[in-house]
Amino acid sequence: MSSESQVILGLIIGVILLVYLVVKTKIHVFLALIIAAAITGIIGGMSPPKVADAIIGGFGSTLGSIGIVIGFGVMMGRLLEVSGAAERLAYALIKFIGKKKEEWAMALAGYIVAIPIFVDSTFIILTPLIKSVARKTGKSVVAIGIPLAIGAVATHHAVPPTPGPLGVAGIFGVDIGQMIIYGLIFAIPIMLVGVFYGKWLGKRIYQLPNEDGTDWVRPEDEMTYDEFVQLSDERNKELPSLFRSILPIVLPIVLIFLNTTLTALEITGGIYDYLIFLGQPIIAVGLAVIAAIYALAGRWSREDTLARMEEGMNAAGVILLITGAGGAFGYVLRESGAGDYIGNLVASLPLPAVLIPFIVASLIRLIQGSGTVAMITAASISAPILVNIDGVNMVLAAQAAALGAMVFSYFSDTMFWVVNRSLGITNTKEQIMVWSVPTTLAWGASLIAILVADIFV
Repeated sequence: MSSESQVILGLIIGVILLVYLVVKTKIHVFLALIIAAAITGIIGGMSPPKVADAIIGGFGSTLGSIGIVIGFGVMMGRLLEVSGAAERLAYALIKFIGKKKEEWAMALAGYIVAIPIFVDSTFIILTPLIKSVARKTGKSVVAIGIPLAIGAVATHHAVPPTPGPLGVAGIFGVDIGQMIIYGLIFAIPIMLVGVFYGKWLGKRIYQLPNEDGTDWVRPEDEMTYDEFVQLSDERNKELPSLFRSILPIVLPIVLIFLNTTLTALEITGGIYDYLIFLGQPIIAVGLAVIAAIYALAGRWSREDTLARMEEGMNAAGVILLITGAGGAFGYVLRESGAGDYIGNLVASLPLPAVLIPFIVASLIRLIQGSGTVAMITAASISAPILVNIDGVNMVLAAQAAALGAMVFSYFSDTMFWVVNRSLGITNTKEQIMVWSVPTTLAWGASLIAILVADIFV
């Protein structure tokens, strides 16, 4: 057997084993990635000591670039979640955008809030708001809820410091500032899909909560928008101000954007060096955590504040391990030579190379359900391949891995149940219409956006 055939065989067996372990056994995806990396390297012709060294090196180098940012990000997200800042922002957006445009306001709320907060938490936090808006406007919870959920999923998949795309950026080795900029742009057409589909489906699945929110009714008359405005004014008295609520979200994005811009333009010296320093992701997101502590948790005790941040850190543990294991798998592919060989093959095909991570992420998502696992795995497989192909924009490729993992959310995805149960959807066909279909439409919109971007960048 030739060396090329051997490395390809190792990759095929490793990926099949990975999928089997994740889907059919009790082995956690973190351990499954490490096992798959080891098997891929050994069958691919690497000596066992070199395989071990590659796993250790890949794990460490990946987390060395983004581990701190993930830790800071989940701490900040937890403070935004429990302080009511996310709810305050949603109320403000609805009132700002105006009457009869609630779907747009909810989509934008999801788009912004899910940048620092896990997507399922974003939806759960804002579910009472969905019900309130539906009752006070007479619009179906489906018409209000789908735009919010799709807007949240868009940035959850595309925009750091959400852990998934942040891990993908680390595996691809791309600038986080550029990843944020690309992600914010790609998330816009996805959000639009959520709004238009939600409006359409809301007319076909018309459902409202009753006054105490415990059941679902079909009212005879619409309630007034003014009643909602009055309710939001009363609720806002208990929540942080809009400025304090949005500061921890905007601050790191602005600082990282400045860093990326100044670095790209090669502007250095004097105050610019300090701006570049402040815009380093670990510094920018760290400052955002400090802003969240004093802007949102100022009235909490020291013990409560620390406890909330540690809750976020507990949630980060799994993401950190999976991301590091994905980096280890990718490093083994590089060291085994599989990346070089497949890269040369792909370069000869009449297919945009940027579609490789998109297709891989889509297939893995369909097989095992988790979007985060799909994007990390797709990044670990495709990054070593694409790095050997001339002309590939690696930031765009990283976005392709993240967005490809959006396709057809179904029963094995926790977000499928969070959305449907929160909106009171119990019929299986309607559940698929409410969540599986719009995530697939969003996936299609992201595919078109990536192909168009690939032409120009």
